[in-house]
Amino acid sequence: MRSRRTARSTRLVLAAVAVTALAATATACGPDDTTSADTSTTPTADGGKTESPSKDSPSGDSTSTPDSGSGSTDSKDKAGSGAGEAGDGEKSGYGQACGTNDVTFTLTEKSQAGGYYLVAAKAKSGITCYLDVNTPSVSFGSGAEGAASPVGQGGEDPIKLTGSTTAYTGISPKTTDSDGGIQFESVIVSLTDDDPNPAELKLPEPADVDKPIVTNWSTNSAETVPVIA
Repeated sequence: MRSRRTARSTRLVLAAVAVTALAATATACGPDDTTSADTSTTPTADGGKTESPSKDSPSGDSTSTPDSGSGSTDSKDKAGSGAGEAGDGEKSGYGQACGTNDVTFTLTEKSQAGGYYLVAAKAKSGITCYLDVNTPSVSFGSGAEGAASPVGQGGEDPIKLTGSTTAYTGISPKTTDSDGGIQFESVIVSLTDDDPNPAELKLPEPADVDKPIVTNWSTNSAETVPVIA
């Protein structure tokens, strides 16, 4: 009888120990598992909060957008300015000094003041230019004795030639009373002394040349009757 009670007590003790051990194991695993779960999720949540401002922050977007726009505007302004300067520079025939080959000449013989030649100058079709030098270079032949001296009459400086605008100059082949002189059949006219393309104008008939004179350019032909003051 006693031995049965002893065995039963032993089984009860073992059962109690087993329950206690199981409870202890469950208690140990519960906190560890919870801590592990918290540890694994916490960095993810914190990382999301840390990364969000850098990606979605309005201040970051507003800072970069104006800079980009400003750079684009500056480059357009500079390009536009350059395109404007390049367009003005490419206007053909505008604002340039007239060369002799830009102009057509007409020579007419006049009887006033002992006889002279009225030369009319017009810009060729499609050309706009300026007579920067007020007095043309005029010579009968290539010698110094045939070069016409300016007398300073008339004068508009500078004259713009375009379309039907006409400039006039008067040339007197002879200003002396003697019967002498050298006979020429043409006169050479250029807009400047060093013009590489002078125009040779045929005279209506050969003329005696002695100390010739020439007036300034004028848009009024009445101002270009050559006389020695």
